[in-house]
Formats: sequence, structure tokens, C-alpha cells
Amino acid sequence: MKRVTIRVPATTANLGPGFDAFGCALSLYTDVTFEETDAGLEITGCDEEYTGPDNLAYVSYCAALATMSEELRGIKIHIEAQIPVCRGLGSSAALLVAGAMGANVLRGNKLSTQGLLNITNAMEGHPDNLAPAFYGGLTASMVDNGLPVCVNFPLHPDWEFLALVPDFDLPTTVARQALPTEYDRADAVYNIAHGALVLKALELGDEKLLRNAMQDRIHQPYRKKMIPDYDKIESLIRTTGAAFCLSGAGPTLLCITRNPGLEEKLARKLHDITEANWQMIPLHVEFEGARVISQE
Repeated sequence: MKRVTIRVPATTANLGPGFDAFGCALSLYTDVTFEETDAGLEITGCDEEYTGPDNLAYVSYCAALATMSEELRGIKIHIEAQIPVCRGLGSSAALLVAGAMGANVLRGNKLSTQGLLNITNAMEGHPDNLAPAFYGGLTASMVDNGLPVCVNFPLHPDWEFLALVPDFDLPTTVARQALPTEYDRADAVYNIAHGALVLKALELGDEKLLRNAMQDRIHQPYRKKMIPDYDKIESLIRTTGAAFCLSGAGPTLLCITRNPGLEEKLARKLHDITEANWQMIPLHVEFEGARVISQE
């Protein structure tokens, strides 16, 4: 029986003002192994509630097979996930990407990466996490006539990322419900201008510009209310000179800097200002997207 393991990087979306558009792949991974069997479905490596046919890796796997007009056979799926669930680091996107790519590899790579992005975007609804998960690096993406379009942007090599991951989750569906349905023109213009400068700051390695540009009026002012001590933590991060934003819909908070030692600077101070347990995960940009790490 054929077998393949797909590795997908974590992703952070939005990067402040780039709501539903910007995304970046990071050095945290989910590995998913797909092994064809004679019949049935078996999913291991995750909580029992996710071992049924609604598992995102399996849903995506089936969708890719259907697109290729391939027969659905038995499949065993094993998930090894470093990416925390419902924390704003692309855990669901990673499973969707793995499922589509796993099916494609097992059936002869009939679909392009763009084709796989099309399939997964139809399920996810927005490509901001999917694009960097597939292509790696820093991406901006949009949906045009129902299909995702994405491009990569250059990144200065000295950026360091520090993810502050709390001991509570925040499902994306809940975080989206907190957003208004209409915005003032001034807020829209504010985000467009700041988003353009975020991309340039990331390219130049300009930490001061990034810190100023990574302001947002579209989603963070509403979502931060669901994250205890958000304002205290933001104030602390800004004293270090690092840029700061929500990772995706949260609740993970993301620090971006070119100065080494940020984790050590924050360790004791962070504990003093918040009662929640925040895990600090140092990361770097993953310039390679989803890939096959073993195949039989």
C-alpha cells in the first residue's frame, strides 16, 4: 500500500493591518501521514473527537480526490502536530493543506499547487493562512472571481519572531463574530496605508517602521477584548522596541524584532503582569512551504 508523510508549517495571518490578506510561514510544523488501506477510515495522533470523517485532513483529502475524479479507498491518517489548536497559528489550514497534498501525491501529482490552493480555499474561505502554508515565506493573497491569487514578498533575513501562546484558545469563528460589519472610510484608508508600509518594513528590516506600521483598526481593537491583559502585554512589548500584533485571530500574540534576546527580556516581566500562562516560542520564517518528507 502507498504511504506518504506531508509536513506543513505553521502560519501567522494578518500581521496587523493586513486583515485576511497577509500571511507568513513559521518554523513550527504539523506532520500528517496518509497510508492507503483496503477499506475504512482510521485517524490517530489526535483527540478522539477529531478521529471521525469531519477531520479536516480527511475532508480535504476527499475533496482533492473528487477534483481528480479518483476513487476513495480506505485510508489511515496519523497526525503529529506541533502547531497548537485554535491559537491563531494556522492549525486548521495545516490539516487542509496536508490532506489535499497527501491525496495528490498518492494519486500521481495530477494537481498543481495552485489547484490544491483552490480546493482548500473553497473550504477555508480565505487564503491568508493557506497561501504561506503552501508556498512558504511572506505572502499576500486575495480571492478573485472565487479563486485565490497570491504572491510572495521578500523578507529581511535578520527578523526573529516570538510567539506568545496562552493556555486558552479562541476559535476563529468566535473571533470573527466580534468584528463589525461596516467600517468608517478613515479606518479603511488607515489600514491600506499601514499595510503597504508593513510589507516594505519587513523587506528592509526596518524595525521602527514596522513597529509603527503594524497598527490596525479593522480587527485587533475588537478581538483584543477577548484576550486578558492584552493592553498590558502590548505595552511591555513596545518597551523592548519589538513590533507587536495578534497572530491571526488570536489569542497568540506575535513579537517581531531584529534584536536577539527578546525571550530572556520578557520571561520574568511577562509573568509579573498577567495571570494567564503564556508559553514563549521563538520562531523564524519558514521559506519552504508544505512538502513531502517521506514516501513509500
